[in-house]
Amino acid sequence: MRDFRQPKGRDLLDRCGGFFEWQDTRRRSGTWPFSRSTESGPNASCAVRDDRGNLFEGANFSSQDYLSLSSHPVVKAAAVEAIERMGVHSAGSPALVGNTSTSVELERRLASFLGMSYTVLFPTGWAAGFGVIKGLVRSQDYILIDALAHSCLQTGAAAATRNVVPFRHNSVDDCRAKLAKIRAKDIDAGIMIATESLFSMDSDTPDIAALQSLAREYGATLMVDVAHDLGNLGPSGTGHIGMQSMLGQVDLVMGSFSKTFASNGGFVVTNSPAVKEYLRFYSPSCTFSNALSPSQVATVTCALDIIEAPEGAVLRERLMNNVLSLREQLTRRGLGYYGDPSAIVAVASGDEGLARLTARKLPELGLLANLVEFPAVARGKARFRLQVMAGHTANEIETAAACMEAAAISATAQLENRKTKPPQALAI
Repeated sequence: MRDFRQPKGRDLLDRCGGFFEWQDTRRRSGTWPFSRSTESGPNASCAVRDDRGNLFEGANFSSQDYLSLSSHPVVKAAAVEAIERMGVHSAGSPALVGNTSTSVELERRLASFLGMSYTVLFPTGWAAGFGVIKGLVRSQDYILIDALAHSCLQTGAAAATRNVVPFRHNSVDDCRAKLAKIRAKDIDAGIMIATESLFSMDSDTPDIAALQSLAREYGATLMVDVAHDLGNLGPSGTGHIGMQSMLGQVDLVMGSFSKTFASNGGFVVTNSPAVKEYLRFYSPSCTFSNALSPSQVATVTCALDIIEAPEGAVLRERLMNNVLSLREQLTRRGLGYYGDPSAIVAVASGDEGLARLTARKLPELGLLANLVEFPAVARGKARFRLQVMAGHTANEIETAAACMEAAAISATAQLENRKTKPPQALAI
């Protein structure tokens, strides 16, 4: 897909043709595994249509619903009650009259959950990541950003300043060296260090305490994205920030509700009332977006209730048991994966052609899984991001591992067979 990122030509619409031709070739060959739609919501097993209309059913390891709260009856009832009481639309920006009494209460609850003081809500997690950077960083400032940070952080950085300096993934030493170099030539500029608490492609985490200490040493600000671990990891559900004893100590925490809290939406948490108010009026994706709807607020609040209750601990234990079981079964079948135990089990495939043929085989075997390929990951490092839910059964976990093995074997055989055929015989 990277080949079509910078199309040529004066006609902006005609530029799209090259990408579509490439995409449609893959679509017709059955190796385009994107843009699918569920028939009944992101359940642990569900029916899905591809963008040609073909229907598949199977164990669902494609959806981001880590604690299986999107189908929780209490969460659904809370959303319905909010619609009955407050309607379906907030009808305004948070800077105007888009807030509700329930969204103000959710702000308080989220700050308390993270051991901090103030929260700003955003319409999506992507908007929160983009907005916290664009809202605070100016053209003369610098952003030190983990090389594998999410698109919302990368795009926010590029929109805020030309002074964007990537550091090696999870390398405190490289971050220190580049931070020292910046400070040596500019003692007055603002500097933001941006990273994630759990990286969704590699399931690994940085040393948050070391990065925060580094930020304080050099007069910088640390911002940590907790989208993928908040609510579903750690004894209390506070993710790696809690597990690293950093609750309330990180300068800025941002995250998304779409992975664990069963809703669209995002947030930024801070200990400064001035930062909260500044972001509300100077972060464009907050100021100029509609506030979360009453049903979204109710969904997130109810999900947070469950996460903080004993039921949340039970769900986190089920999730981790499923994660460990899947990793163990993949290992027994000779399949590798990346990172540490989390709801993300990224199964290594490597070669893009092999991965695309594997993806083509998975639906007919009964597994729905997301292919991740270059440029989302390095060339030759394609993988399947299996997203585990607390609601997955033991049979669904076994199905996922067995299907991955069978599809990989089938794809390998096809590639071996392709060596004896003309190159055009098989489009991958």
